[in-house]
Parts: sequence; structure tokens; C-alpha cells
Amino acid sequence: VQLVESGGGLVQAGGSLRLSCVASGLTFDDYAIGWFRQAPGKERETVSSFSSSDGNTYYSHSVKGRFTISADNAKNIVYLQMNSLKPEDTAVYYCAALFRPGVRLGVLVPPLSASRPSDYKYWGQGTQVTVSS
Repeated sequence: VQLVESGGGLVQAGGSLRLSCVASGLTFDDYAIGWFRQAPGKERETVSSFSSSDGNTYYSHSVKGRFTISADNAKNIVYLQMNSLKPEDTAVYYCAALFRPGVRLGVLVPPLSASRPSDYKYWGQGTQVTVSS
């Protein structure tokens, strides 16, 4: 399994960026994909997550209304559109995959809001996002 992020960069406050996460080596419908970020000296936090098998979507309070997660199932890509960026959004952004086959099997699964970074098995290498004030 491989996850590759791209799309990071330097942007002014109020600007936008779109991150991409290309997933390979997995059955896309059996996984949820999450976006996480980690700033220097801070813990890794969940930003957003999405499961294409049931459409379950999660946003952290700090990005809700500004960020949008979406997926191209045919290409196994998950996007994170980030608008109205703030300096506090500066961090390394990672995507990760959570094994969640229960939806396809008809088994009740917990919502993505209940998932923690430690639940995600596969991780990308990260992409830097820097927002200047």
C-alpha cells in the first residue's frame, strides 16, 4: 500500500490550496482516507476524513466550513480543498488509510468521527503547507 500526497506550498492568508492523496495497492472501498496535520511541537491532529463506501465524512471544528474533502473513486484519489487559509493552518499534512471493510460487508461500523490517528494503518510521507500572514 502506498499513499502519496501532493499540492502543498506557500500561500498568503486567505488563499487556497488543494491537496491530493493518491492511494495504490488497496481496495479503495475497504478504506477510509483521512487528512491529518502536524505543526512543530504539536500533536498530530485529524483534519478531515472520508469513506467512499458509505459517504461518511468528518471535519474537525477548526476547518469546518473552510476545507472540503472529496474523492475520485475511479482514480483512487482523495482531495482536500483548503480555502480561507490561516497562518494557524501551517503544518505538514499527511493522508492515511483506515481499514473499514464493514460497510461493504453490511456490518455496522463506527462513524469516522470516532477514529483516531492511531487507527490508521498506512501513511503518506506528508506535504508542507505554509500560510503567511
